[in-house]
Amino acid sequence: MMELQKEQYEQIKDCFPKQRKSAKISNLEVLNAVLYIVENGCKWRSLPKEYGDWHVIYVRVNRWAKKGVLQAAFLRLQQMGMIQIQVNVISLDSTCIKVHPDGMGTLKKAASSQSGERGVDGISNFIWSPHLIKMG
Repeated sequence: MMELQKEQYEQIKDCFPKQRKSAKISNLEVLNAVLYIVENGCKWRSLPKEYGDWHVIYVRVNRWAKKGVLQAAFLRLQQMGMIQIQVNVISLDSTCIKVHPDGMGTLKKAASSQSGERGVDGISNFIWSPHLIKMG
C-alpha cells in the first residue's frame, strides 16, 4: 500500500495551503487518503475509517484539485521519484446525458458552456483522475 511518511511529506509541504489549527485531519492524512483512493480505485464512501471522515477529505481534495494543489504535489512527488502516476483528464458533455421527464422543469442557463471551456472561476470543466502506474 502506497503511503507517504512524515519525512517525505516535509519535502513537499510547501505545495499545500497552510493548515488551520482547528482541522481534525492533517494534510498528510488527506494526501494518504487520496493515494489510497488512487491505488485502489474505490469510491470516496468506501474509504477506510482509519483515514477519517470521507466527506471532509473529499471536500478538501476537491478544493485542492480546483486550485491546482494536487497537480503540483503529484508533479513534485514524481520529480522526486517517490511515486509514478499517470493523470487522465475526462470530459463529460452534459448535452448527451438523458434526463428523466420529471427533470425538465428547471430554468435553462442563458449561455451554454462547452466541456472544454473554462468555468466561471477560470478552471477547466474536467474531472481529475490520477492512476498509479508503478510504485517507486
